[in-house]
Amino acid sequence: MPTQRDPQPLPRRLPPLSPLPPLSLSSLLPLLLPALLFALITWQVAGHGPLLAEDARLSRALVHPDRVSQVLSDLGSAPVAVPVLAVVLAYVARHGRGSGARGWWRPPVAAALAMVLVPVLVLPLKELTARPGTPVMPPGTGYYPSGHTATAAVAYGAAVLLLLPRLRSPHARRLLVAACAAVNLGVGFGLVRHGYHWPLDVLASWCLCAVLLHALRLVLALPRPSSGGRSPA
Repeated sequence: MPTQRDPQPLPRRLPPLSPLPPLSLSSLLPLLLPALLFALITWQVAGHGPLLAEDARLSRALVHPDRVSQVLSDLGSAPVAVPVLAVVLAYVARHGRGSGARGWWRPPVAAALAMVLVPVLVLPLKELTARPGTPVMPPGTGYYPSGHTATAAVAYGAAVLLLLPRLRSPHARRLLVAACAAVNLGVGFGLVRHGYHWPLDVLASWCLCAVLLHALRLVLALPRPSSGGRSPA
């Protein structure tokens, strides 16, 4: 009599891939508009265009170094801003890992990468444009774009993007976003008020970081890998 074969186990199913959200013009505009404005400002700075005269006029009207502007400027320094992001990264990573969610590491890694990109982008631009500082600063170049502005924008902005999904109250979300905007406006004002930077240095950094933060927002909005199960043997 023919022997009965042992049943073969069914092949293991791979977890289904989550569909990517379609890109639309409305989702790309927050990337394109600040990128175009940044390119325009950089062109004016590199070519010593007429916009620099208005920039100098606005700077003369605003510069008045004092203690308040110094404190506001310091909020954009790496020793102040980066540890804030580091604490949020650690919290999000620990919470995500503890929940057992798949892909828990992606949001903190993406935010950390955005922070790393700040010096990677800003430092070469400082060398290429070689813009001198305001009259209250010592002779030298490398003021465009503002590194303090970029550090504050990405550090605090990325921290907010990581925390927003964990806040249930819309009021709390609005307060967090408003606080982040207020701090960044304060940093920019302090840098210009103290004479550390020209207004266009600050504006250009905001444009550059708007691109980075919106790209981070798109990455964080990507669907997580869906959990797949095993078929019974």
